[in-house]
Amino acid sequence: MKFGVVTFPGSNCDHDVIDALRNDLGQEVIELWHKDADLSQFSTEDCIVLPGGFSYGDYLRSGAIARFSPMMQSVIAFANKGGRVLGVCNGFQILCEAGLLPGALLQNEHQQFVCKNVYLKSENTSASLTKDVAGRALKIPVAHGEGRYYADDATLQSLFANNQILFRYCDEFGNIVDDANPNGAMRNIAGICNKERNVFGLMPHPERATNLVLGNTDGQLIFQSLINNN
Repeated sequence: MKFGVVTFPGSNCDHDVIDALRNDLGQEVIELWHKDADLSQFSTEDCIVLPGGFSYGDYLRSGAIARFSPMMQSVIAFANKGGRVLGVCNGFQILCEAGLLPGALLQNEHQQFVCKNVYLKSENTSASLTKDVAGRALKIPVAHGEGRYYADDATLQSLFANNQILFRYCDEFGNIVDDANPNGAMRNIAGICNKERNVFGLMPHPERATNLVLGNTDGQLIFQSLINNN
């Protein structure tokens, strides 16, 4: 599996993702620029990553302008052919703006930027990103001001019915409780996938938890799950 990591104006986690994948996980990584549109070197067995940050300065809405970049037109076509796409934080926002994932990421309920370690839990054993980590409480950092996942009731029912919920915020023991929700996300949702299970979005940053120097390697488990289940 090759990884392509897209850099937009305002991305600030692109090199974090590149370093985590290339140096901590030993994967082949190709750096991609937002003005380019060539993904011919990638097959549908590979993965394109949209990193965190503030693409295009978060003007209009987070991810709203990035959705129209030349590279995103190719990413949308790549995803529609079955290629894997992972959006982290701002990348998740971009995927929702592009219509590759349902719902939206709104301003945090407490209207403050949140930056801390949280715990995530997945009960999804059908998505490659979570298959090997389901049932475990993983400690992963968050850093966002607009991370509150929102969808209407019909969409939420569909997400749960189709097993599209990747991660939910929980406490360190794996209990999904309100106190563990850092932003007011509906149903404690931290990450979702599309019905075809090849497009993944999550607000927390696994790339910030892949090295012992950082005191946490739980993020490696998320990336490794995707790699192992390719």
